[in-house]
Amino acid sequence: MDDLLAAVHSRIVDRAAAEVWVRSHVEPVGAIETAHERPWATVLRVPLADGVAWFKACAPVQAFEPRLTAELYARWPDRVAEVLAHDERQAWLLLEDAGTPLGAFGNPPETWLAALPPYAELQRGEAAYVDDHLVHGVPDLRVASLPDRYENLLRHDLPLERDEIRRLRRFAPRFVQLCGELAAHDLPETVQHDDLHMTNVYVDGERLRVLDWGDASISHPFASLVVTFRFLEERTKLPPTDSWFARLRDAYLEPWGRGLAETFALGIRVGTFAHTFAWARQRDHLPEAARPDFDTGFTIVLRRAVAQTLA
Repeated sequence: MDDLLAAVHSRIVDRAAAEVWVRSHVEPVGAIETAHERPWATVLRVPLADGVAWFKACAPVQAFEPRLTAELYARWPDRVAEVLAHDERQAWLLLEDAGTPLGAFGNPPETWLAALPPYAELQRGEAAYVDDHLVHGVPDLRVASLPDRYENLLRHDLPLERDEIRRLRRFAPRFVQLCGELAAHDLPETVQHDDLHMTNVYVDGERLRVLDWGDASISHPFASLVVTFRFLEERTKLPPTDSWFARLRDAYLEPWGRGLAETFALGIRVGTFAHTFAWARQRDHLPEAARPDFDTGFTIVLRRAVAQTLA
């Protein structure tokens, strides 16, 4: 199955043309090697005299990522990996090395305390560019669209037990109400990374930078921490009641203003469902044979949403 998944995208990447393009922007000092291949992207490691660069070829489902990353780097060079080159038509991206993933240090919440406020500032600033991002293919998961996407999710053959699916169906009217309540708080919708965890935040000395924007959407900003908090629970083993979650919430909210704790809780609840919609979109672009492996993770995401029906 791993070989199948690797072949899905590699078949559509012109490796020779990609290497020519890379060499037109940097001077490799050794062989360009495959770092990993997934159905949604192929990543190549490019050795340089002073370090390494990374080439990424995005599949159509994430074709918006190179331009989005380049736009974010242009405006936020201190918190996004340096873009050496990108090709919007080919959906190719060449990045300077950003350091070491946070997961290599054990995903410490202390580092998230430093990483989240600058990320929130980026989100606030990018609210002015929402229309441009949407025109260039960043997925639209704005709150007004979520009730329809909920109904669309229920039309999928979901990897859940029947009782779990029944819970989701019964919850549909309440989900519509929650979306209305969240929209009434009138916070600007903006870029939402949707995969903000320990392997997508990199540490280089005192610098912290966010990479891998291929799962991003335009949505409610607070939904970004759905994944961050999940990984702190599952990988760092913080219990849900740990005081770190409140500390991180407050640090993230500081750039947004005071009195938003209840709005944040609502954003996380609605965002947990929006996260399943993003996974469903990825799944829809997979060949049938690749879906069983994908569904291992999808089931976990879905069950976290099911748990929100009981909250």
